[in-house]
Amino acid sequence: MLTPVTDPDGAPFWQYAAQGELRVQTCADCAEPRFPPRPCCPHCQSFASEWRPTSGRGRIWSYVVPHPPLLPDYAAQAPYNVILVELADAPRIRLVGNLVRHAGAPLDSLPPDRIRIGARVQAVFTAEGLVQWVLERP
Repeated sequence: MLTPVTDPDGAPFWQYAAQGELRVQTCADCAEPRFPPRPCCPHCQSFASEWRPTSGRGRIWSYVVPHPPLLPDYAAQAPYNVILVELADAPRIRLVGNLVRHAGAPLDSLPPDRIRIGARVQAVFTAEGLVQWVLERP
C-alpha cells in the first residue's frame, strides 16, 4: 500500500484523517475552503487558515478504472477504481480516492459496474488513516 507524502501545508489533513475526520483547510478571513492545502488563500490572499470538519458526504463527479494498473504496487488489485468526489458541504472541493465496500476493504472490493456519476458517497477511513469512499446506499 502506498502512503501519502505530506508537506507542512497538507500534514493536518492526514492527521485528522488518522483520527477518522475529514477536514478541509479553510481561509480564516473569507471562509473559502481550499484544496489542495496551501499557505495563501487564492481568493483573498490571506495567510490565515483553519481546518474545518466536513460531513464526509459527497457525490461521484468522475471516475476511471485503470487497465492495466498504472502503479506497480496496485497490480494485484487491478482492475480497481479511482473516483473524484465533490464534497456536499464544499462543492468546489474535489477529492480523489477509491470506492470500496467498507472501510479498509481492498481497492477491487466493488465491481466497476456499480459506479455511477452522481452517486452519493460517504468518507470512511482505513486503519492507516487513508480516506476511502463507500456508497451511501449500497
